[in-house]
Amino acid sequence: MILDIYKDSLEYSAKDWKTLVKLGVIALFSILLIPIFLVAGYNYRVVNTAVHGVINGRDPLPEFDNITGMFVDGGKVLIVEVLYSLVPIIVFLLFIVIANALTGILASAIMVIGALITFLLAVASCIMSQMGICHMAHNEGEFSKAFRIKELKEVIDDIGWLKCIITYIGLIIITMVISAVVNTIIYGIFAAFGFSGFMLGADAGAIFILGGIINILVTLFIVGPYLSIFNARSIGLLYATQI
Repeated sequence: MILDIYKDSLEYSAKDWKTLVKLGVIALFSILLIPIFLVAGYNYRVVNTAVHGVINGRDPLPEFDNITGMFVDGGKVLIVEVLYSLVPIIVFLLFIVIANALTGILASAIMVIGALITFLLAVASCIMSQMGICHMAHNEGEFSKAFRIKELKEVIDDIGWLKCIITYIGLIIITMVISAVVNTIIYGIFAAFGFSGFMLGADAGAIFILGGIINILVTLFIVGPYLSIFNARSIGLLYATQI
């Protein structure tokens, strides 16, 4: 099942390169903050399509329409993610305060325990936030559904906590592997060109710089958006397995 989710999402994300470029252009201006909401809003549309779809279905990529609605959806997504992330942060800060009031081995022990508890909470918060976003999408965008802890626990219990964790680990590995492979290929090509140019007396430094620029552009306009859609689709399909 998990492999089917990955396969579907990898194929789905490559359906339209023009969509990837559009996302890349939006992400390029993320320093202005507003585009961040649009990227998050588009990924929410991907999730919404997935939670109402099926694995290996014929779901189309979402359209870039109703920008205002996409911005609002992105804001809701970011609020959900921030609020859930505050839980492990606040807990860790509390352990720091307690540890600072102690000394020696006891303080160190408190920090170790705090770090462990924070890590477990971070994993749980990550899963809860992503399933919360999916639950919100499944319930017609009702914001409060992202925080219905009892309902979310039932969803995750149906899917299986271990299955969720394994799926997330797989997403991290696939994301890192694809990024590394693309970077290696691009740098490998330009390293070969640079070496050949050096042997012929050309400016190898300029070729390497060009390779770096090409790598940044490919990552920004193709690989980054592709992986963004891939992850959003995978999470949505994972949620849909319990419906």
